[in-house]
Amino acid sequence: MKIVTWNINGIRTFRGGIKTALDSLDADIICVQETKVTRDLLDERTAIVDGYNSYFSFSRGRSGYSGVATYCKDSATPFAAEEGLTGLLTNHEGAVGCYGDHTEFCSKDLQLLDNEGRAVITQHRIMCQDKERTVTVVNVYCPRADPEKPERKQFKLQFYKLLQSRAEAILKEGSRVIVLGDVNTSHREIDCCDPSDVDDFDENPGRKWLNGFLQSGIREAKEINEQEPGEESEVTSADPCDSGKFVDTFRYFHPTRTSAFTCWSTLTGARQTNYGTRIDYIFADCQLAKEQFVAADIRPEVEGSDHCPVWGQLRCSLVSSSKPPLLCTCYLPEFAGKQQKLSRFLVKVDQKSIQPEQRDALPGSQEEEERRENLNPSTDGIVFGKKRLLTSDCVVPKGKKTKTVKASSKPQGSLLSFFKPKLTNVVPSPEISVRQCEKTLSVDKVTSSQSSQKAPTTIEIRSSVPVDTEPGSGSQQQCNSTMEDSDKPRKTTQLTPQPSVGCSGAKKGASLVFWKSVLHGPPPPPLCKVHGEPCVLRTVKKEGPNMGKQFFVCARPQGLASNPEARCNFFAWVEKGK
Repeated sequence: MKIVTWNINGIRTFRGGIKTALDSLDADIICVQETKVTRDLLDERTAIVDGYNSYFSFSRGRSGYSGVATYCKDSATPFAAEEGLTGLLTNHEGAVGCYGDHTEFCSKDLQLLDNEGRAVITQHRIMCQDKERTVTVVNVYCPRADPEKPERKQFKLQFYKLLQSRAEAILKEGSRVIVLGDVNTSHREIDCCDPSDVDDFDENPGRKWLNGFLQSGIREAKEINEQEPGEESEVTSADPCDSGKFVDTFRYFHPTRTSAFTCWSTLTGARQTNYGTRIDYIFADCQLAKEQFVAADIRPEVEGSDHCPVWGQLRCSLVSSSKPPLLCTCYLPEFAGKQQKLSRFLVKVDQKSIQPEQRDALPGSQEEEERRENLNPSTDGIVFGKKRLLTSDCVVPKGKKTKTVKASSKPQGSLLSFFKPKLTNVVPSPEISVRQCEKTLSVDKVTSSQSSQKAPTTIEIRSSVPVDTEPGSGSQQQCNSTMEDSDKPRKTTQLTPQPSVGCSGAKKGASLVFWKSVLHGPPPPPLCKVHGEPCVLRTVKKEGPNMGKQFFVCARPQGLASNPEARCNFFAWVEKGK
């Protein structure tokens, strides 16, 4: 039996397809975290993969956030599956059960802990020395403690406690337990490339929880048992089961390996220098680790995410269930392969029954959510239907004119047309002449009232013919003459002289110099002092007095200070006005 965990940082980013990625991992059970897909965005290509059955948990509060999924080969089909850790999302047959003690949590906290799609549990049958036993796989994506959000730190610790309570409750019922996924905490200093809080490293609340959840002496105890009776040992560990009930399988097989990391920052290119942390684990209960695990390791060569896969090998074999549990995506209505009835989308509902229920229950599981939507659709859809009817049957009120937009048949001009010299020897059309005559008449009416005090006013139309101030005389003659001579060629007064070619080139050059002086680009980056290479420009995004300011740093990937190929400590603020 082989099992793999991998934070994939978005399930839709697989370029070669999800099946190709799953086959390349070559495992019976593949647990992925941070799928970043919600129920409405899950497509059939991702949910139904040939040769596998899948089980998803979605975030119910934010789209494109969190989410986990477990893919099992058809030869490793589980007999039970469940979403979440609290049991509030489970209301179907084939659940795992064993929810542990929730007395430390209030109902609101339990709802929130399962509202982000961070856990999927599958239960399998295995053959161990001709005996059939049960193993439960808990796939989790633990929250990250955002330094700028103190409430998330408490949320993370509550999730840890809930996870431990559920795992130990399942173990107490007699099943073997594997907890795996992205735990978002590095356990020891050896698991962190350059811990910034070395002095109080173990005082981190997440590491304190790991110290209690994991037992530290199992590897040393195994070595003690394998020693000769008279052989002395420097190991002073107490009973191997004196602390936690689970084992870090990677450290069980590689207790002293350094630079074994599973996560790197993509912003700083830290993977090139292996400047990362180990926060992805496969935890197994003590007995399962000692009796069945034969190997565990990481695969840093596998790219496609900011994390790498972690795998574990067991000597036992899986026994496939004849039928997948109800949480399987193959039972979802959109993927079931059955034609859905129109009544599923259009259900007549009594308006009195649409009153919201006053209860704190978390939205149900995927199947219950579908059932509730069918029996009790929201009023938004009804209002929307009414709006469509009103829109189609509406009548324009009397006394109001409807505004119509005429599509211009004239093609849109290019930006260069605004910088070309204007042509002045243009013969106006008869329609333009008539419009100009109408403007002339209107101007004549205005100027006639002032004719007794001012000199006769003339308005120039193309040929600069004077117009009498007396209304109805000169203007009418000018319009008549314009309409009579519309078919004859006319001479127009040249208003602007034609620019010469040399003058146009000079103006173009001057314009180019002007725009270069106004729209100058960013200043050339300085060279870092150690490598003598151009630096990269960064912007402060953290809230504070420096937010929005820009600075230059070395362009090389982040790494240890002792690594000459890593980024040096060059730093320079961008001066204002540059």
